[in-house]
Amino acid sequence: MSSVAFETQRAALADVVAIPVTPFAEDGSVAQGTHRALLRRLLDGGITTLTPNGNTGEFYALTPEERRLVTELTIEEAGERAVVLAGVGHDVPTAVASARHARDLGARMVMVHQPVHPYVSQAGWVDYHRAVAEAVPELGVVPYIRNARLTGARLAELADHCPNVIGVKYAVPDAAGFAAFARDAGLERFVWVAGLAEPYAPSYFSAGATGFTSGLVNVAPAVSLNMIEALRAGDYPAAMKVWEQIRRFEELRAADGSADNVTVVKEALASLGLCRREVRPPSRTLAPEQRAEVAAIAAGWSI
Repeated sequence: MSSVAFETQRAALADVVAIPVTPFAEDGSVAQGTHRALLRRLLDGGITTLTPNGNTGEFYALTPEERRLVTELTIEEAGERAVVLAGVGHDVPTAVASARHARDLGARMVMVHQPVHPYVSQAGWVDYHRAVAEAVPELGVVPYIRNARLTGARLAELADHCPNVIGVKYAVPDAAGFAAFARDAGLERFVWVAGLAEPYAPSYFSAGATGFTSGLVNVAPAVSLNMIEALRAGDYPAAMKVWEQIRRFEELRAADGSADNVTVVKEALASLGLCRREVRPPSRTLAPEQRAEVAAIAAGWSI
């Protein structure tokens, strides 16, 4: 399939790539009605790229059946309003089955989670992603890169085999490293998505990113859209005004090795009456004093 066929998908990556939360009901199951309502809120807020089964969606805490359900709910709600980039991962057969399931439902792309195997070679990284990409040649494929040791040349090697590898979610916290990696892999060859969300978006955009992922967008779509509009205009002072606005929220999410990354987002949503605060182990709910701070931040965004 030619690169021309992926123009829609490439455009969808050069945007706010929302990572929806997965809300849970009182009995611990996926709260389907609430999930749909949160997705509609994102769509109504102007979001046009959705990633079901991302880390903000507690991908690794969901059962295989729940991951399929989340994909189905997202694709149904998105309809023609958004491009769906479905998260896939785990062992190769599981990742391939998830990618094909998403494709059959109408997803246009898959994001391949960073392999969590304790032993990952660079050649093995290529093999893993190649197996997924070759199984769904009609889908755009987006590796999620968190491995600082991976070289840009390896990504280029993967894309030589698999032309449907069209974008990268780059989540190594190193702006200079990102700039070098992107140029080693091919700056124009891929759509570069800042995978560490709004806090890193200005620095990564200055080095060539054109989209960023967001968990904060669940709470305040307008805030995320304000940032990308400023970055697209090259107005870094305006982007940094947004950065200052969201700094404390993102610091709370990043603290203690990102222990409360999802928890803070769900707490903000709970403070707005939009979903329950519960997260699954190994995440945890916040202490009462932190809950008050998160609620105050969310209220201050005038959502």
